[in-house]
Amino acid sequence: MSARFETPESATGTKTNSRALTIVTSLFFMWGFITVLNDIMVPHLKSIFDLSYTEVMLVQFSFFSAYFIFSMPAGALVEWVGYKKTMVFGLCTMAVGAFFFIGAAAAVSFPLFLTALIIVAAGITALQVSANPYVTVLGPEETASSRLNLAQAFNALGTTIGPYFGSLVILSAAPMAMDEIRKMTPLDLHSYRLHEAASVKWPYLGIGITLLALALFLLLTKLPKIASVESEVSSELAKRSIWSFPNLVLAAVAIFVYVGAEVSIGSFLVNYLMQPDIGALTVMVAAGYVSLYWGGAMIGRFIGSALLQKITTERLLAICASMASLLVITSMLAAGHFAMWSILAVGLFNSIMFPSIFALGVRGLGPLTGKGSGLLVASIVGGAIIPELQGIFADHIGIHHAFILPAICYLYILYFAVACSRTHKRAGSEID
Repeated sequence: MSARFETPESATGTKTNSRALTIVTSLFFMWGFITVLNDIMVPHLKSIFDLSYTEVMLVQFSFFSAYFIFSMPAGALVEWVGYKKTMVFGLCTMAVGAFFFIGAAAAVSFPLFLTALIIVAAGITALQVSANPYVTVLGPEETASSRLNLAQAFNALGTTIGPYFGSLVILSAAPMAMDEIRKMTPLDLHSYRLHEAASVKWPYLGIGITLLALALFLLLTKLPKIASVESEVSSELAKRSIWSFPNLVLAAVAIFVYVGAEVSIGSFLVNYLMQPDIGALTVMVAAGYVSLYWGGAMIGRFIGSALLQKITTERLLAICASMASLLVITSMLAAGHFAMWSILAVGLFNSIMFPSIFALGVRGLGPLTGKGSGLLVASIVGGAIIPELQGIFADHIGIHHAFILPAICYLYILYFAVACSRTHKRAGSEID
């Protein structure tokens, strides 16, 4: 295969293709909405199947492991059929996974729920691999981070609405106390689980139909075609290994720990806020507060998109990582509502992290942007591993102090931001 740097035709100019950006941004909203429903499924399935924290974190482990498994095949699919068809394929795969939830609820099977999550995540992986780099090249390179932050803001809009939607339709009935459930006969227990699991059916049926409609719309919509831009420089870059780019390797680790930290906090929020010494909230009220966590990320991304027009990506990322780590540590050392609002405020500073890390990671990759994107998306597997580790911590040292793991993750992101800043300054001085 010849070395090619594929970018949308509009990217060869100095203006952003607003129409294409708007269409692709709708996909960011959809996968954010669906992904955050996992935070509602965690307490729901924990109650239905009487699971430990370690066991129920298999929800996030199964979902985010799919990124690692399917990111490279998705990258190959982009090279084979292009960005648009890969997005359509991703939406259709997500729809299949959504319909699979109906069968899992009917069978009252935790393994089938995990299977449905894997299928949905496989589709989202295809969207991530195609949509993220597509947005970065829909305009000038210097505003790529700002553009991706704007698209991710609508992803955060989906993650803000999702928990509220899930609390209304999935957690509509308060679960029975575990002591009462454990006293049930096998027949009564099965009936109870069947009734509780049924709340999943209609929401995911609606999601599946919506995904298919969106796939059809995208298929019939004309997006900017891909043009090949050949150059001696790009040919030289194409010969290099992606592992020879320090910014990409460091970014892969940063994506790993960022997604792990963000998902860990979101996954444990409901159970954390229900603790007597934190919020003493009911499951449904606590689920509503999860929207505030993700809502902070949405607001932060809109603000961040504007700030990145004036502040370097590295500097803003360093500020946000410092604040996120400080807030997590504060919540660990505090109690009551102070601890509750400290952990919820982390969402605001999570806001610009993923798009900023992604943009810094693929900066200067040229024809290797696709492969670099595949590596970064594969690193989202951190959302599978770190929550599982935090689940083990929570079972052994308590949910309150288990948040030490996300705090450490944010400190690494601070290191990454500083390292990128030094590298960028050094490269600038060499050019001068």
